[in-house]
Amino acid sequence: MKAELSTLVTQHGRLLRLRNSRLYGRIFKRNKSLFITGNHTVLYQQGGDFFPALFAAIDTAGHQLLLEYYIIHDDIIGRRFAAALIDAVARGVQVCLIYDYLGSFDTPASYFEQLEAQGVQLLCFNKLRWGRGLGWLDKRNHRKTAVIDGSIAFLGGLNIGDEYSGFGDSTDRWRDCGMHVTGPVVEELRKLYWDTWQHEHYPIPVQPAFEPPAQTSAGTDTIILISGGPHHRRSFIKQAYRLAITGAQESLIIVTPYFLPGLRLVRTMLKAVKRGVSVTLILPGQSDVPILKIVGHAYLALLLKAGVAVYERQGTVLHAKLMLVDECWVQIGSANFDQRSFHRNFETNLVVESQEFSGNVLRMLQDDILKSRMVALDEHTVRKWYEPLLELLFSTLNRFL
Repeated sequence: MKAELSTLVTQHGRLLRLRNSRLYGRIFKRNKSLFITGNHTVLYQQGGDFFPALFAAIDTAGHQLLLEYYIIHDDIIGRRFAAALIDAVARGVQVCLIYDYLGSFDTPASYFEQLEAQGVQLLCFNKLRWGRGLGWLDKRNHRKTAVIDGSIAFLGGLNIGDEYSGFGDSTDRWRDCGMHVTGPVVEELRKLYWDTWQHEHYPIPVQPAFEPPAQTSAGTDTIILISGGPHHRRSFIKQAYRLAITGAQESLIIVTPYFLPGLRLVRTMLKAVKRGVSVTLILPGQSDVPILKIVGHAYLALLLKAGVAVYERQGTVLHAKLMLVDECWVQIGSANFDQRSFHRNFETNLVVESQEFSGNVLRMLQDDILKSRMVALDEHTVRKWYEPLLELLFSTLNRFL
C-alpha cells in the first residue's frame, strides 16, 4: 500500500510539473518575458524580516547599488535607508536611486537634496514639467527593487517607510512580504533597471570598474521575469495573471490589497471554479484606500456566488501582492490585482517555480487565513446607503484608480 501511495505521489508530481512546464511556455511566449533557470529565492514573510536583510546587504555592498522605489518616506526606516546609501557612497560604492515623483510627493525635497549632495545619483521618475498637460499624472513607477553588486536582488510589495517595516500586527505596521533572489535573473533585473533609467531620457552613469558575477547557477529555482508598463501595447502583467488562472488545476490563492480585476479576469476565475479549482482570495479587512473596496463590490459578489472563498485579513492593513498556483509555483512582485497595475504603472513581477519557496508561501498564507474573517455572500450584499452611489460614480474610473 505504501509503495502504491508513493507511486501515486510521484506520478502526481510529474503531472503537475508537466502542466507547469506547458503553462510556463504559454506565459513566456505570450508575454515575451524572460525564462531563467538556475536561481535561488528566499521569502521574507514580514517587513520586519525584510528590512534587516536589505540593510545588511546594502551595508556590505562593495561596488554598486541600484535602487528603485515608488514611495520613500522621511521617517525612521527612510532615514536608515538614506544613511545606508550615504555610507555606501563614502566607501566608494556607486549608488543610483530611482524614486517616483508622485509616490514620494509628500517627502521633503531636502531628503533627496541631502542624498544628492552626498553623491547618490538620483532619477526622479516622471517629474513635473510644465507644458506636458495632465497626462503625466497617470504615469507611475510602482516598482520596488534593489540590485546589489549585480549578485543579489530584493523585490516585493514593500516601499521604504515605517508602515512596511513591522510584522502585520497593527494598522501602523502593515502586512506585507518580500524576497531576495540570486542567480542569472539578477543580471536581467540590472538590465531592466537601466532600461527604466534611459526611458526617462537620462544618460546611464559611468559604471564602476567591476564585472557583475557571471550567470552561473545559484540553485534550482526557475523564474520568469515579467515587466509591465504603459509603453507596452498590451498588459504583460495582466496576461500572466490570466494565464496562471487558466492553467491552475487544483488550487489558486490570490493575495492583493486592491481588487479591481475587470470582468475578463473575473470570467477566467469563474471558469476555474467550474472545472473544480479551489479559488481563494485574501483581501484587506481595513484598506488604506477605502473607496477601492466599494468599487470592487460587484466583482466580489459574482465570485462569492460561484463559490470562491473570500477572506479579509484582520488587525492590520494588508499590502502583500502574490498568487500561489497549485501549491507549487508563485507569482510575486510589485503589481496589484487592479487596472492601474495592469495598464498604467511600471511594474515588475516574478513567476517562481520552487518547491521550497512555494511551501513557505503556502504556510504563510495559511497563517493569514487563520487571522482573517471569511466573507459570507449574504453579509456582502448588505451595504450602506451611499455605497452603491459611490460604486456607480467611481466604476467608470477604475482603470485609473
